[in-house]
Amino acid sequence: MKKIFLIILSLVLVTAGCKRNITDLNIDPKNPATAPSYAFFTNAQRTLMNTLTSSNVNLNIFRLIVQYWQETTYTDESNYDLGTRSINDGVWNALYRDVLRDFQEAKNLIPRDAISIPALKNPAVQKNEIAIADIMQVVTWYYLVTTYGNIPYTEALDINKPFPKYDDAKTIYYDLLTRLDADIANLSTAADSYGSADVIYGGDVAAWKKFANSFKLKMGMTIADSDNAKAKTTVESAVAAGVFTSNADNAEFDYLSAPPNTNPIWVDLVQSGRKDFTGSEAIVETMKNLSDPRLNDYFTEDAFGGYSGIIAGAGGNYSTFSKPADAIVAPDFPALLLDYSEIEFFLAEAIARGYTVGGTAQSHYNNAITASILYWGGTQAEALTYLAQASVNYLTAAGTYKQKIGTQKWIALYNRGWDAWIEWRRLDYPQLVEAVDAQSVIPLRYPYPVNEQNVNRINWQAAAVAIGGDLVSTKLWWDKF
Repeated sequence: MKKIFLIILSLVLVTAGCKRNITDLNIDPKNPATAPSYAFFTNAQRTLMNTLTSSNVNLNIFRLIVQYWQETTYTDESNYDLGTRSINDGVWNALYRDVLRDFQEAKNLIPRDAISIPALKNPAVQKNEIAIADIMQVVTWYYLVTTYGNIPYTEALDINKPFPKYDDAKTIYYDLLTRLDADIANLSTAADSYGSADVIYGGDVAAWKKFANSFKLKMGMTIADSDNAKAKTTVESAVAAGVFTSNADNAEFDYLSAPPNTNPIWVDLVQSGRKDFTGSEAIVETMKNLSDPRLNDYFTEDAFGGYSGIIAGAGGNYSTFSKPADAIVAPDFPALLLDYSEIEFFLAEAIARGYTVGGTAQSHYNNAITASILYWGGTQAEALTYLAQASVNYLTAAGTYKQKIGTQKWIALYNRGWDAWIEWRRLDYPQLVEAVDAQSVIPLRYPYPVNEQNVNRINWQAAAVAIGGDLVSTKLWWDKF
């Protein structure tokens, strides 16, 4: 991060020290009209990761929806109240205004910055950086389109279109896959990219190429129920090109130990002094029944020296139940955008569906669970013991492949509530029970923001009709079952 600020400072000093004509005197060197592309890129990465990771009830309540955590006193969000705090508006604004816009600005400014940043004089470096920024945009669009359905896309970032039309979600999704393929083709490992301005991979182009293929695999599997043929070709192509093969490949965002760039969970729970969240009964009891070695990595002991969670939506005494583990609420606990465990679960499912990706469903399933246990600080021996249980072993565990993989993936995606919500809708496991005072079904999508309904009303109405109603109960096109 320090290098980014040094870059900005150097640009300001150049502006201040090279006044070639009197018009330069009208430029305030302390308030530059624009910032370097790198600053926009880094800020967009940070905002995206904060949004995906946050536990703020005004922004990200997915840990509550998928029953990882529950609220103790004020249970509105545990009972799916999205409206009081305008949560759907907050997500929409963060991703459109603060993430997509900044990535776009980075892409626009990279050619200009070649004048003052020597590395950018290399066209291959520019090409890499534009491709990586676009990959990050594809990721951001993925979360928007899987959350709302039809959304503004082709006109969304056009300042001359104040009332953008909504595009068909499936059409958007397939265009994102096309963009991702183009970005992968444009990445050259023979050239550099963002360096330390890239807080995820440090400018490692080879790592970004592997990430892009892995995310392509994720996108392919997301549509497996709705378009099996497209999913199969997408997944097989991604795997052939090279996806994650260990936890060393994880797309991880490292936070710092002191503000302002700290873990948002620490900000939400520790810095703010809030005592609102405990574990949910659903995941705590599931993990206890399976003798899961990650239980003490996910949660603290309860008041009685064991582990317990609150029933969904019921509320309870904060001091009585297990809380999120100390490591998770540490200021420098990292966030994950995509990890090896998730990729291995996708590969296990791909085998079960008949896709040609190598290995067996059981071997990939085992790899996925082992990777998760190791990531959370467990041992290989613990993983082997866990997998040997009849209730966990892929060959003997109850249910279909969706039930086996869905349940174990839900456990492994702990602390990534948004992704767990997508996978829960897609795989339909575990079979969560609605909160006790639920205001609706467990949300299957987010309604469009109130501001869209008021300001972009005509386009909002058309979108609502097209998807089958602007309701939390409306299934999106890829969620077939």
